[in-house]
Amino acid sequence: MRKNILILLLIGIFGASFACRNDKGKDLKTINVKPVYSYEENLKKEVAVIKRFLGESPKYNSDVAFFLDMKIESGKNRFFIYDLKHDKLLGKGLVGHGSGSETGITGKLKFSNVKNSNCSSLGKYAIGGSYTGRFGKCYKLYGLDETNSNAFDRNIVLHKYYDVPFEQQPYPICNSLGCPMVNEKFFVVIEKFIDSSKKKIILVMYY
Repeated sequence: MRKNILILLLIGIFGASFACRNDKGKDLKTINVKPVYSYEENLKKEVAVIKRFLGESPKYNSDVAFFLDMKIESGKNRFFIYDLKHDKLLGKGLVGHGSGSETGITGKLKFSNVKNSNCSSLGKYAIGGSYTGRFGKCYKLYGLDETNSNAFDRNIVLHKYYDVPFEQQPYPICNSLGCPMVNEKFFVVIEKFIDSSKKKIILVMYY
């Protein structure tokens, strides 16, 4: 009787360990963990890069900079006004990207520095003087990197547009012809920083 019980126990233990090994094998095959995107971590990295750049370029404003995270979908806040001295956000809002940057795949954008591409261009920009254009007050943008060196010639400017919503949306917002395009109310916030700055403010677009 004891021998039979012992045999049954051994069979049970062997079966359980085999099942565990089997389950582990299945887990390794079926689990596909996708890393969660953290805009905070990427913002910190970009801030660090810009701080180093400004340390070598004293002609630009070293107190405030604008960060545009194009990895975030357009219906969510992705234009960040950042206090470089105290490491904190001063404001955030929606910003449209160029229609040419669309790929037809949700969450995937492409970028170009080519004229008439209607694409957004990644890189650092110096925000220049204002003028009155098609959409009212606009700010000229000067590309400081190889990826956006044609910004001025492409007429890429920072401007407002009435159809860009102020609140976050569950869907993508309207596109521009390559310019960073913001809500009219948010533009008022942005222009206060730009117009009161004695030095050019840096705007960086990253992905």
